Amino acid sequence: MEVKEKMSVLELIEQMGGSGVLGAGRMYQATKLLAEVLEDEDTAVFMSVAGPMVPGGLRKVIRDMINNGMIDVLITSGANITHDLLEAFGGRHYKGTKEDDETLCQQGIGRIGDIYTKSEDFEVFEHEITEILTKITEKDKYFSIREFLTKIGNSITDENSILRTASKRNIPIYAPGLIDSMLGLQLWMFKQDNKLHLDASGDMSELSDIVFGSKKVATVILGGGLPKHYALASNLLKGGVDAAIQITMDRGETGSLSGAPLEEAKSWSKAKAGSNLVTVIGDATIIFPLMLAGALEMNKK
Repeated sequence: MEVKEKMSVLELIEQMGGSGVLGAGRMYQATKLLAEVLEDEDTAVFMSVAGPMVPGGLRKVIRDMINNGMIDVLITSGANITHDLLEAFGGRHYKGTKEDDETLCQQGIGRIGDIYTKSEDFEVFEHEITEILTKITEKDKYFSIREFLTKIGNSITDENSILRTASKRNIPIYAPGLIDSMLGLQLWMFKQDNKLHLDASGDMSELSDIVFGSKKVATVILGGGLPKHYALASNLLKGGVDAAIQITMDRGETGSLSGAPLEEAKSWSKAKAGSNLVTVIGDATIIFPLMLAGALEMNKK
């Protein structure tokens, strides 16, 4: 590789492309594939987002991708939805310094690496989400999870919110593990005195319609876990995805889904024979913004 002054992101990534199939070479391959699927009108892009991607700085990146028509389906964790709403309600994620965690607890601060959240922001979150839940259940009590998240998105005003932008752009958000989050805890508390039913399996019919209605499907996988599996497994009945990019720091030796190489998905018909698959090992909060910037620059050439 040659690194020069005032190189663009794409120029640097293109230099990486000549270095084989180690991390740098895979970075180039993944960027090139991302550019191709974003440019292909026949390809529906399913993005799965696990891990603390919103607290880690990708909130506006994902929001802008939705707003600019780059994502057709978003599959994420309840935690990322919670943190999106935390900021939509006026809260923040604060950069902290290394302190004793017991002291942080006494101060009402929760820690994600060096990112802090304040209990007072979650108190506002609890109040605001309860108000929204009360409003959206005045008439209807029964929703699929996607319908429920769309209702919430239509109830908030923050233009930088992932949920609001997806609702405005009619982009579905699926969160099969929604209950495993602070939002899930608030749902349980709300249901102690109110009627509300969420049908997780109800999303599958709608998601299957999207899969069968798409000529091709590509998945962009940030992290692993349940969102990764949901994105891949939803394509099983059609023989699997046509292309996939995975950014993960998990390892495959233990048989975990999060660390499994994408090629393994072919054995389950979650990725088609001949599909274009690229895995990049590393931190998605570092790698994906560079990859997206390179792909966008590539498509302008």
